[in-house]
Amino acid sequence: MFNGTGANVVGLQSMLPRWGAVITASSAHINVDEGGAPERIGGMKLLTVPTDDGKLTPELVDREAWGWGDEHRAQPLAVSITQSTELGTLYSVDEIRALADHAHGHGMHLHMDGARVSNAAAALDLPLRAFTRDAGVDVLSFGGTKNGAMLGEAIVVLNAEASTGLIYGRKYNMQLSSKMRFISAQLIALLEGDLWLRNARHSNAMAARLRAGVEAGLADGSINGVSFTQETQSNGVFAALPDGVADQLRESFRFYDWDAARNEVRWMCSFDTLESDVDAFVAELGRLTTQ
Repeated sequence: MFNGTGANVVGLQSMLPRWGAVITASSAHINVDEGGAPERIGGMKLLTVPTDDGKLTPELVDREAWGWGDEHRAQPLAVSITQSTELGTLYSVDEIRALADHAHGHGMHLHMDGARVSNAAAALDLPLRAFTRDAGVDVLSFGGTKNGAMLGEAIVVLNAEASTGLIYGRKYNMQLSSKMRFISAQLIALLEGDLWLRNARHSNAMAARLRAGVEAGLADGSINGVSFTQETQSNGVFAALPDGVADQLRESFRFYDWDAARNEVRWMCSFDTLESDVDAFVAELGRLTTQ
């Protein structure tokens, strides 16, 4: 596929009939960051559930897992989770297996948006299969662009019974390149050795360095008024800043607001983030919050 949105849309399409619906976290990328593509292009209904940390549980799934056989309700036939989540948090193997067992017990399949699945593998120190195929995931969107590729993602079907028609869906969703081998070559380069894992470990380490630097600044008074809103488990740091600081900080560093109403921001570290980048960021944050 060309991109993550394409991988998610085509992968989920292949798992559902036209009347199918997907249960997902309200913060999921497919719900908030794909321009409505799953519903507008994919033709599926998203049934969203609020979460505090971006993670679904069997109990949260059950809020929308009902109504089978009711012709007035889109039928819940898939659950989609993100690993690592949009909030930088991680599912454990046991948590994914519990979700898979719960979904399968209701006749649903489990989809994983793995835009940052390499970061999850690095953080958990586990092979990819341990928390995907072996944990019961049926279809995986495997991310390349957030881990070093210029473009290109993959749909990995781990349970052949959960997906049909992918080659046709890729074409009619305009995700088939006439020179697909050049896109695929990037994934081969990432996966043939351990480049995918080294890149992911590096970006995770830079996020840990960023958090540690801010925590040290808060402890010694060189940074003021900053608080963390999520655990830092992969390559993202979520924090709340004093009024006006985010816009001042963005004059030197690019990052997104996450929840502007409470001054919450998202700081992402990548495969090419340098230690000097992190240290300069922490220093500027300190200057802005103590001036």
